[in-house]
Amino acid sequence: MPASHYLAADEIRTLFSESMSRMYQAEVPQYGQLMQLVARVNADTLAAQPALNRRLQDNDELARLGVERHGAIRVGTAAELHMLRRVFAIMGMHPVGYYDLSEAGVPVHSTAFRPTDEAALQRNPFRIFTSLLRLELIEDQALRARAADILAQRDIFIPQARELVAQAEQQGGLTEEQARQFVAAMLETFRWHRHATVDLATYQALQDAHRLIADVVCFRGPHINHLTPRTLDIDTVQRKMPTHGINPKAVIEGPPRRRCPILLRQTSFTALEESIMFAGEQPGTHTARFGEIEQRGMALTPKGRALYDELLNQSRQAPTQADNAGHQQQLADIFRAFPDDEASLREQGLGYFRYQLTEAGRRQAGRGTAATGELEALIRDGLVEATPITYEDFLPVSAAGIFQSNLGGASHSAYAQNANQAAFEQALGCPVTDEFGLYARLQDDSARQVLQALGT
Repeated sequence: MPASHYLAADEIRTLFSESMSRMYQAEVPQYGQLMQLVARVNADTLAAQPALNRRLQDNDELARLGVERHGAIRVGTAAELHMLRRVFAIMGMHPVGYYDLSEAGVPVHSTAFRPTDEAALQRNPFRIFTSLLRLELIEDQALRARAADILAQRDIFIPQARELVAQAEQQGGLTEEQARQFVAAMLETFRWHRHATVDLATYQALQDAHRLIADVVCFRGPHINHLTPRTLDIDTVQRKMPTHGINPKAVIEGPPRRRCPILLRQTSFTALEESIMFAGEQPGTHTARFGEIEQRGMALTPKGRALYDELLNQSRQAPTQADNAGHQQQLADIFRAFPDDEASLREQGLGYFRYQLTEAGRRQAGRGTAATGELEALIRDGLVEATPITYEDFLPVSAAGIFQSNLGGASHSAYAQNANQAAFEQALGCPVTDEFGLYARLQDDSARQVLQALGT
């Protein structure tokens, strides 16, 4: 069948993300309330900040704002991760970045499946942060073997899902009808199942090792544990959540509020306590799923990320502030050392930028007369403008912080500092893409295009 008869990967991704959002809203009603709150805050922010509105429109980011989501799942075996890579590839989502969450005492390592080219990101930047359980970090050998045996007996994919993945790979795509069947089949993997696959005693033993281990091992599949809309003002959302019957976590994770937002800020509401039935018809509860909100800023270069990490480490050594206002003020004081204007960020090589011709630049290019000078000179002359490239990835410490705050457990030092990217990539079946390389390519491509257009 000609390729034109197959649904584009972007369209399959959108179909899947919309279906996932409807399913999660039905399972976690507070997620729907959160979506309404975020939509109102975004509308108010755009009305109050016309310059931000124009910038989002000029960079084709405004249209994606309402559909933007990221989700998170946790799988238990290399085979499950490998199959998910094939599933996400059909939707134009590829593994970007390696995250060692054992650094924060969480026994998993992770990647983010997401679109990687600019057009796909503008269409729908749906991301799934996917974590693989590190069974080798469970100290109790008998418990480790028991967990491995439980995981070996399950298949998180229904037969139709496996058949459609194989069919998509064989024929090079899916028709619209096949794509709808594929999405419906894959939703079964991410759906909540209130019946556990283990008895209560096994669940409690795994939970004592780490609450997240119990969450991964004891159920039929990797139920989606949160979906995250993007807000333009996370501080206002945090402040308004209680007035909408939503209980937020104590503090916003990530950098402080800034004129030039960087990387990622996140907050969430506390996880639900959901009724489940253990094997042997033993009733109980499980706490894992929650709602999350994010505010995205500029992607940082390795130099910028090193400065961010240094300042964040300083903040951790400072006295703990229990309330969000105190925490944010403390962060803001420490982050004064991080430039907060675009010119400094660009000139010091701390952030990635996209270069575009201004109206004057387009007139200059249209006359066919060569402009002279480097990019900074062209910017000063009003021929080129630079806008920050949005950060599309995650912060390891923020991800782990969200896990810990919502699972209600302290970190486990026994799991710390156990990065093993080679083992993760072996399970995945391919290397993860380096996110810095993606941002650098976007920046370099845009710079080359404007310089060519101006004949420099």
